Amino acid sequence: MEKKILNALTNFFKKESTPSVILIIFTIAALILQNSPLSHLYSSFLHTPVEIRFADLHIAKPLLLWVNDGLMAVFFFLVGLELKREALQGHLSSAKEIILPSVAALGGMTVPALIYVALNAKEPFAMNGWAIPTATDIAFALGVLSLLGSRIPVSLKIFLTALAIIDDLGAIIIIALFYTTKLSVVSITVASIAIVSLFIINRFGVSKKAPYILIGIVLWVSVLKSGVHATLAGVILAFFIPLKTKKNSKEYSMLKEMEKDLHNWVAFFILPLFAFVNAGVDLKGISPQELLNSVPLGIILGLFVGKQLGVFLFSYATIKLSLAKLPKDSSWMQFYGVSVLTGIGFTMSLFIDSLAFNDAQTYHYADKLAILIGSFLSAVFGYLILKFSK
Repeated sequence: MEKKILNALTNFFKKESTPSVILIIFTIAALILQNSPLSHLYSSFLHTPVEIRFADLHIAKPLLLWVNDGLMAVFFFLVGLELKREALQGHLSSAKEIILPSVAALGGMTVPALIYVALNAKEPFAMNGWAIPTATDIAFALGVLSLLGSRIPVSLKIFLTALAIIDDLGAIIIIALFYTTKLSVVSITVASIAIVSLFIINRFGVSKKAPYILIGIVLWVSVLKSGVHATLAGVILAFFIPLKTKKNSKEYSMLKEMEKDLHNWVAFFILPLFAFVNAGVDLKGISPQELLNSVPLGIILGLFVGKQLGVFLFSYATIKLSLAKLPKDSSWMQFYGVSVLTGIGFTMSLFIDSLAFNDAQTYHYADKLAILIGSFLSAVFGYLILKFSK
């Protein structure tokens, strides 16, 4: 009996769709706790004080911000590793392969942003959220796609993966440019020294992880204190991790090893925990009328309408201009279904939302609920289109 249970669990965690299933479970758990008599326990958990002190260095944050600033830096570190590997050896390593997903990602960021701006242009504070509907949750989108099995050609999975990675790069640039607060010269100087140090050990072919990790921690702390969002430290560190180096006279890829080691931690711990602490929407305070306000409406339409239109129309024009080809063995209807799936913003949209509105409850959770609704609609309709398309 124990062996059967163990085998069932092993098979469950091997499935491509498992990370997205776990995300759904943790999201539902957060919603139930926030809207139950146990809501005070959920709130206390989010605001549990956590402090680190070393000499004069003191970092004190509630648990919610340790997840958003700390653990999400690890997630962005993994994103950075994937970006570097794909750019040097993978699906983004040649101009021919990168054109279609790049143009699609551009459309998928531009059109949702324009829809949101059109609805919120007269509200300065609301305009902080323009980037919320531009994101795609790669784990969730690929998880939905994996539910369809062999019905979906491999080329479409590769296209969606490449698009989502480029989309993540776009999110990183947006965060760096538009969600940076007042800068600290001292902290920026320390961060610069850390970056130079990473460059040096990379150039000298250092093959041990410890120096990269130690300098990476210094980089994270300095970026955290600088006014630039701390998660960017993870991306910067990833770019200096060697793809190829020598270890014991043999060729060794520190990047691929670290990517493999981190994948399960991110998929089964960091992202579910992030969803749990950020998706606890208090439904009691939200009326249907509030969802029709410009901010939540802009998010829902941006994710569900803007993403699919941007990805599909930009890609259609690129293919018709003979700059790229439709992914091998796929139909236009299947391609459209994948375009709809890119509207699953979820974790990335929730993350940008926390930066845009500084976790304030200005919109009484309607903004976060809008992310869940837009992502849910995109997942369901994208799945149905792909299931019944030929």
